[in-house]
Amino acid sequence: MKDFAGRVAVVTGAGQGIGRALVERFCAEGMKVVVADVVPDLVDKTTAELRAAGSEVTGVVTDVTSLESVEALRDAALGAYGAVHVLCNNAGIGSGSEGRIWEHHVNDWRWSFDVNVLGVVNGIRAFTQAMIDQGVEGHIVNTTSGNGGFTPLINSAVYAATKAAVTTITECLWGQLREAGALVGASLLYPSTVTPGLLNTGIWRPGANRPDRYDRPGAPPKEGRDSLGAFQARMDAAGLPVTFAPLSEVADLCLAGIRAETFWITVPSDAQNTKILARAHSQVERTEPTYLLEANLMTGRPAGGKPAS
Repeated sequence: MKDFAGRVAVVTGAGQGIGRALVERFCAEGMKVVVADVVPDLVDKTTAELRAAGSEVTGVVTDVTSLESVEALRDAALGAYGAVHVLCNNAGIGSGSEGRIWEHHVNDWRWSFDVNVLGVVNGIRAFTQAMIDQGVEGHIVNTTSGNGGFTPLINSAVYAATKAAVTTITECLWGQLREAGALVGASLLYPSTVTPGLLNTGIWRPGANRPDRYDRPGAPPKEGRDSLGAFQARMDAAGLPVTFAPLSEVADLCLAGIRAETFWITVPSDAQNTKILARAHSQVERTEPTYLLEANLMTGRPAGGKPAS
């Protein structure tokens, strides 16, 4: 896709964070956008604010863990605008899992995979054929993470595993779309920015909006656990001030990636490239993955050790 004005985008997880930034960027490009989120208040707030700014948007409350809900989202988008040209499977959560991987509750795994992985699968299932049948250029973007999509942070096994799955799914989607000669492309969005800093998104409140069916003893509160505050405290103690990068840069990156038909949509990082190469070397040489063993202020645990005090 090269031209976006007048086209239609659907974004899941669009009520806040990266999803909201994507919606705003698509609107700025002159697109019509369907705002999908599981939180009704966020859908209402986002659509109201964007309509007030003159954008053409439609809000649809959507639970990406349900194929029926995602199919209803597709039907609502087609009903409102007659087509879908860009689909961003962006909805994602942090499960709030605790302890070592062998101590994680199975419901942490179930919830994370249902949202982060099956949410993408449901989006692909519901939208792809309809987008192909339109006979015009289109694009599917699946949001992944360097944590799992490239190499995992070993103390966030659940999240990293879901993002590794999204990466492989999208590789297969890209290959099959090309094999079929479809005019629809596929990309992976690795949220990253040129401006140094963290991304302040809902992922910092793991456990938020967790449905009762995924409940477990000791689960984080419904509003989620404040992992950002804990991280900032660790960084302050280490003498490393926390800065944030604008989410609009992620949205700019995404749009540019779609336009250029870039599969790996990311801002390159020397540190990440080093780990990618170390992983590849470990696979080829069949050595232990020692590149994983590094202290991690993000989780507050030195790799392989006890929680940092």
